[in-house]
Amino acid sequence: MALQISATNPEHPALLLELPWHLPLEEWPEHHLVPLPRGISRHVVRYARAGDEVVAVKELAERPALREYELLRDLDRIGIPAVDALGVVTGRLDEGGEPLESVLITRHLGGSMPYRSMFETTMRPATMHRLMDALAVLLVRLHLAGFAWGDCSLSNTLFRRDAGAYAAYLVDAETGDLHARLSSGQREYDLDLARVNISGELLDLEASGALHPSVDPIDFGNEICSRYHRLWEELTRRSVYPAGKYHYIERRIRRLNDLGFDVAEMQIEHADNGDTVTFVPKVVDAGHHQRQLLRLTGLDTEENQARRLLNDLESWMATQDDYAPGDPLGARPEVLAHRWVREVFRPTVRAVPLELRGSMDPAEIYHQLLEHRWYMSERAQHDIGLDTAVKDYIDNVLPTTPTPPPPRPDNDTTE
Repeated sequence: MALQISATNPEHPALLLELPWHLPLEEWPEHHLVPLPRGISRHVVRYARAGDEVVAVKELAERPALREYELLRDLDRIGIPAVDALGVVTGRLDEGGEPLESVLITRHLGGSMPYRSMFETTMRPATMHRLMDALAVLLVRLHLAGFAWGDCSLSNTLFRRDAGAYAAYLVDAETGDLHARLSSGQREYDLDLARVNISGELLDLEASGALHPSVDPIDFGNEICSRYHRLWEELTRRSVYPAGKYHYIERRIRRLNDLGFDVAEMQIEHADNGDTVTFVPKVVDAGHHQRQLLRLTGLDTEENQARRLLNDLESWMATQDDYAPGDPLGARPEVLAHRWVREVFRPTVRAVPLELRGSMDPAEIYHQLLEHRWYMSERAQHDIGLDTAVKDYIDNVLPTTPTPPPPRPDNDTTE
């Protein structure tokens, strides 16, 4: 039986041949290995250098290795956050000619850490909530794609923060199954396995003294499930919004915000009986909205203002005929964002007389107008439109609003 390397990239076999496949993974020399944190595993797993890349190498039997390799490639094709499968090595023999187990090779996800390692450090409550949210998003995305994980755990999940976004990535797909669609029973079984595994690992960390006292293992596992259920309901229920009910869409965005999620993408399908809206959620770090709004529009705002304006921008873009996410022929988000600034944001702000603005900057004015439209639409039970909201805000709100004092000069040191 000859050594065989099946790889996704023609360049990888040559690089991988440099690794000592004739040795059991536990005996690999240190100069081949990279000391990176890893979770617990039923198999031997090591990080190694292959040319300029760092790869994760997992030793297991040939059949499950090939199966997991194909599953990871399937997940990549449908856009699920998971590690990249690079190859499988079979036909390994030791120096005495005895067979060794096959190995699965995946690309190390740069800047990532196993969830288990995150809980071995002192963690702020806000960070812990974002970790829960990111894991709930991953589980929902897997289930929406028809993938039953079968072994979700802190060790089998990687956490990475990239450009402000919090994301969880699947590492181990060995026990997974991909279906056309999961039943409610399949989803609940998978979720219950995740709850037991996650709480079990946290109890293990607690017993070793590595878990922060503020983290309750049982509560954390249950909270993951609660967040999953709330997000699943909010994302999967199909709502058709009649014409003139724009504020219903905004209400749903607000519920997602209350759950700790932002809208990464929104798609609106037009039909005779109304508009069907689909949301894709994401979890973000502090300051993300400021950076995102500045990048798209050039508007430099406070974080809460930016979040509100981005929601409005996303809603507006989804109504444009040339908005086609993923379509190279569609308008780019930056193009649409600048059109929104030119056609929506600036005319709306300019409609408010200078003498009534006080010390409010343009972003705050627009934020206040969006809030006013929201409340008026809720009372009227239909979208009253931005023009009507602006007029009512000028006539009935601004004249009764106390004008705040102007900002102090930069050189004013008065306490």
